[in-house]
Amino acid sequence: MRIPLSACAIVGAVGLSLLESGCSRRETPVEAGRRTGTLLVGNGAEPASLDPHLLNALTDMRVAMALFEGLTVLDEKSAQPLPGAARRWDVSPDGLTYTFHLRPEGKWSNGERVTAGDFVYSFRRILTPALGATYAYMLWPIRNAEAFNTGKLADFDAVGVTALDDLTLRLTVERPTAYLPALAAHSTWFPVPRGTVEKFGRLDARDTAWTRPGNLVGNGAFVLTEWRPNAHILVTKNPHYWGAAQNQIEHVRLFPTEKADAEELAFRAGQLHVTASLPPSKIAAYRRQAPETLRVDPMLSVSYLNFNVTKPPLKNVKVRRALAMAIDRSAISARIHESTFPRAPTLVPPGCGGYTPPPGQKDDFAAARALLAEAGFPGGQGLPVIPMQVLNHESVAKAAEAIQAMWQKELGVRVTLEQMEQKTLFQNQQNLAHVIGTLSWNADYPDPINFLEIFRTGNGNNWTGWGNRDFDALLDEAGRVTDPAQRLALLQRAETILLDEAPLAPVVFRARTFALHPSVQNWQPSPLGINRYQVISLRR
Repeated sequence: MRIPLSACAIVGAVGLSLLESGCSRRETPVEAGRRTGTLLVGNGAEPASLDPHLLNALTDMRVAMALFEGLTVLDEKSAQPLPGAARRWDVSPDGLTYTFHLRPEGKWSNGERVTAGDFVYSFRRILTPALGATYAYMLWPIRNAEAFNTGKLADFDAVGVTALDDLTLRLTVERPTAYLPALAAHSTWFPVPRGTVEKFGRLDARDTAWTRPGNLVGNGAFVLTEWRPNAHILVTKNPHYWGAAQNQIEHVRLFPTEKADAEELAFRAGQLHVTASLPPSKIAAYRRQAPETLRVDPMLSVSYLNFNVTKPPLKNVKVRRALAMAIDRSAISARIHESTFPRAPTLVPPGCGGYTPPPGQKDDFAAARALLAEAGFPGGQGLPVIPMQVLNHESVAKAAEAIQAMWQKELGVRVTLEQMEQKTLFQNQQNLAHVIGTLSWNADYPDPINFLEIFRTGNGNNWTGWGNRDFDALLDEAGRVTDPAQRLALLQRAETILLDEAPLAPVVFRARTFALHPSVQNWQPSPLGINRYQVISLRR
């Protein structure tokens, strides 16, 4: 996005006033937003879809969460479930039945009542195999949901989802699932309006017009007013939302700026209240000159290299392990991320649901050289040039360049870097049209299974081509045990297998490093990277 800067203004350090130079000072979009209740948000990328059942990117979910609401919502700071479309829920003594009681005042944005039947329809839709929802496994704790989703069961009536009446939804699970109320806040659990969806296509049709402005009907705090691709998305306060009286934000305008430098310039020009991120090169300056606008919020998130094990030379586990070990993660953390992103030897971040990760992948150049020689490629001899697909974001690109240099120097492995936008990057890796790619995973709920599950054989988010029966069996066993310590020990064993087999190489644990205007109130640190706009206000 081009940044239109006024010729009459010199943009100084963040938080400082614009200096006038021979002409009158104009009201900035940020100032106008404070007056009109319009929040201006950098969202980092253009959404691939606004259909909540088809999303797989955090940037897309940040838009969808304004338009829809699940049975629960998550408290930003604690990531604990709170009432959402359901005002309360009960759990049976055996932990196998959840009864959600919907709000009588809950309505769609067209004024119609939200019912338990809407959730039954929505769960059937996302689990329908023909829809091809990569995230459908988020509902698999429900009894027979996996069997229906994978085509082993044709009768949805056998799935543990029942509308007892318009306001009562009963869910029966396969086994006790303590984190189910947190799952119920995820976009995969959002209700969609049957009448609107089927007005524009079948239940299992993808990418139809139902999510376009003027068509989309949601039950969230905002409605979709405008979507100008690669420019902005505008959502407006939904008067039918059950909590509309407490919502102090009238509009949210989201800008899909993938270049962090451009987004940071927009912030300094008074065009954004909040950025999606900050260029690492600017963090030190913000710490010195405008610490009141700098936010570094820890997240349950990891950046990693995604290896395609179906293609040579990465079919060879020794090659994968050598590449994973030949990364100086501490140097990348310090030199590229200003130590705001700690080094990551494991997939699961520390502090996730009481879990202690295994030791993980070592940074050991000598051992990496030995492994590569054992694989038949001493000093990189005989290896082709390996392409790496890289998100066109400054910090991701710089980290990739650093890894490229490390592999060339320490292993003799040559790598080419191919920068691309997020949508293309994801599509390529989902289709295994890559050899190595950069990826990140942000927790959907605070439990280690959320990270490990994506590498299960056949999982819709497993973009490596890797599968391991022992790994899958440990995840299955962890799902059956009731003792929390035993469960976490099983998950640790599973992660050890994953890291030894190396279909990925974790690099850094992520924090959200961004700029926030002082007028924005109640923007809470969120370990999951999600903030509800309806609980935010602008100081006027």
